[in-house]
Amino acid sequence: MVCFELMSMNIELIEYSSAYHEAFKQLNLEWLDKYNLCEEADMMALNDPQGKILDKGGVIYLAKAGAIIVGTAAMIPEHDDVYELAKMSVTENWQGRGISKMLLEKCLNRAREKNAVKVELFSNHQLKNALGLYEKFGFVYIDMKESPFVTADIKMELHLQ
Repeated sequence: MVCFELMSMNIELIEYSSAYHEAFKQLNLEWLDKYNLCEEADMMALNDPQGKILDKGGVIYLAKAGAIIVGTAAMIPEHDDVYELAKMSVTENWQGRGISKMLLEKCLNRAREKNAVKVELFSNHQLKNALGLYEKFGFVYIDMKESPFVTADIKMELHLQ
């Protein structure tokens, strides 16, 4: 468990449990709907995070401010020591406070602990703030060959080793 003092609010990063399923789903639907990006592949993961993320050896982290879940991010093992960063979201009222950075650092540390050699992500050109954060962490743009998402038009990766 990690706690950070953030703009006079204590933010705690916790691992997902089914008690937080609705918060996880709503946080992600908030940004997916805002940018008109929600699709079947998203709904499969949001409706069944246990089966689509956790049972595959992945993890979901939640950012908790008091009793409220304000952010989320997941790491999903893909193949050959590669993880996917997925379902990263911070509710609009809590953006700009460093929560995404905290979640991303936690996810990358998890990938390193699992001896991952690379982390990849799929995104959309509309998500300028997210893309800027990924760039700051050293993610680079790569050619999109295959995507599990119809709306993803950007693929990025970060080599860890």
